[in-house]
Amino acid sequence: MSSRIVAKDHKIDCFKTADTKWKRPFYFVQGADLQMGMIQSYLEKNPVPGWKKEIELGERAVAIVNQMRPRPKFFVICGDLCDAFPDGQQEIRQKQEADFKKIFEKLDPEIPFICLSGNHDVGNRPTAKTINLYKSSFGDDYFSFLCDGVQFLALNSQYFEDASEVPDLAQEHEKWLNEELECAKQAGSRVIVFQHIPWFLNDPDEESNYFTIKPNIRKVWLEKFRNSGVVHVFAGHLHRNAGGSYKGMPVTVTTAMGAQLGDDMPGLRIVRVLENKVEQNFYSLNNLPTTIDL
Repeated sequence: MSSRIVAKDHKIDCFKTADTKWKRPFYFVQGADLQMGMIQSYLEKNPVPGWKKEIELGERAVAIVNQMRPRPKFFVICGDLCDAFPDGQQEIRQKQEADFKKIFEKLDPEIPFICLSGNHDVGNRPTAKTINLYKSSFGDDYFSFLCDGVQFLALNSQYFEDASEVPDLAQEHEKWLNEELECAKQAGSRVIVFQHIPWFLNDPDEESNYFTIKPNIRKVWLEKFRNSGVVHVFAGHLHRNAGGSYKGMPVTVTTAMGAQLGDDMPGLRIVRVLENKVEQNFYSLNNLPTTIDL
């Protein structure tokens, strides 16, 4: 039985509806950018890239997460599940997706597995076709869920980056996000946000680059987040670890489970949700603990 959760109607229902209030500390595991195929295609410049190394890294990560006690509430990957783009590389993409799913079918079915889209999953400039291809394979490209009284929002950050081909879809995403934030604000809920592209790497005032969202868009949403109960934002995309804060609201960038563009090692982040705070620590796969203290 697979533990992969597919969002429908921008919701996932993998948690008990009665668990609407925080009761006790819990934790989840966050990763990003397994990006099946990037090691050989980008780092090694192989003209016919395979993804055996990513399969090995993914299987190793799953094996360790399966040993964790207590079990994590869920395991989330913040985008770039595969390297091949959905439009123009569709045949390779389908093979990468099939192998990606095989890896995570081995995850303990008691651990919900949640996927977000990245730019390699919907395209740098998404179209209705690429969004639909993603949705047909992984479910909705943005969604929310409630877990032990904490509201989680999973965004499609590509709408912030380049929505020129899908302005209507981006508008729907924006409307949904505004409504979710308002509901959380009215309920007084803590909110944790997942996305692929980070708002910034270290400083909310830094200039825009390939790895971040443009400052004029960035500041609008960061301020909305801060005023709506968002207590932490987690992202990927950089293939390095980074992070900073906006007016006390942390933004944490997690390096890749696969190809590295810096000095970090493939790994995962363990995020503890405590009564009055959120604590997070990154571990390489070589040092990932299996006994989690809460």
